[in-house]
Amino acid sequence: MKSYDLLIKEEARNEILDAYYWYEAKLNGLGKRFVDSLDFCFDRITLSPLSFPRKYKEMRQAVVVQFPFVVIFEIEEEQIIVYAVFNTRRNPKQWKNR
Repeated sequence: MKSYDLLIKEEARNEILDAYYWYEAKLNGLGKRFVDSLDFCFDRITLSPLSFPRKYKEMRQAVVVQFPFVVIFEIEEEQIIVYAVFNTRRNPKQWKNR
């Protein structure tokens, strides 16, 4: 089985932190649950990135379980590049305009 490295772009890291703090402010421990679900999603992506549908040209999308977020990523050789961890309740054009 092919192994992929995971690279999370700065914009995506900021989105993760924002979501973590927002959930943690709502309920103690909820931010950690979000991060755990996101880690599970990242594991699924690195194990089988081609199993996720293409949504925007070469970009693929994975759904984060139990939270209204998707991970937008691209496969480049031996690397998975995460461009966005996006709240699906926001306008999807926002992340594309970066």
